[in-house]
Amino acid sequence: MREALHPYPEDLTIVTKVGAERTPAGECPRALAPEQLRTAVEDNLRHLGVDVMDVVNLRMPGFADPVERSLAEPFEALAAMQADGLIRHLGVSNVTTQQLAEAQSIARVVCVQNHYNVVHRHDDPVIDALAREGIPYVPFFPLGGFTPLQSAALETVARRLEASPMQVALAWLLARSPNLLLIPGTSSVAHLEENLAAGMLVLGPRELDELDDIGGTPTP
Repeated sequence: MREALHPYPEDLTIVTKVGAERTPAGECPRALAPEQLRTAVEDNLRHLGVDVMDVVNLRMPGFADPVERSLAEPFEALAAMQADGLIRHLGVSNVTTQQLAEAQSIARVVCVQNHYNVVHRHDDPVIDALAREGIPYVPFFPLGGFTPLQSAALETVARRLEASPMQVALAWLLARSPNLLLIPGTSSVAHLEENLAAGMLVLGPRELDELDDIGGTPTP
């Protein structure tokens, strides 16, 4: 990222996530001890060539769904680094509503990054609550993650709109709530362009109704 974008434009916000380490085997064991978090933040600062991180998300344990446990110690460690001037804003990732409330009692939370897509909608109440507070919600696995979304409704709507099912899935997220920010991953320019084109896709009431039936929760 530094090689491609540095010197960074003034309107660029860099967001990172700490709380787990990547092993040579591709595993991600938790790394929530205060000293591990400080090392992770300092590594980000050094590799990115910045003096302060714009946003640092605390990633809590769990793969696709969070594990209920206190986040006080690691979040307080990040809040201390914020007070030291190493971090501007704090976010949380893979958290329950109880953990979010606990984090907000310690420091201001500017974004939440949880598992959510047109099929996996457990966080509907969280999204609506955050929207009322003006806090962005960033869904990870917006296209299903390691197991891409598969749905007859997605296929049907995509054919009608002459788009791909994944474009329809992203368009549904953009229509879901004004506080949703998308982070669909990609390793190719062609896929990136396809994802960006989803922003121009307009879903009408008919399409929204059909897609709402996948998860069983109506779009507000």
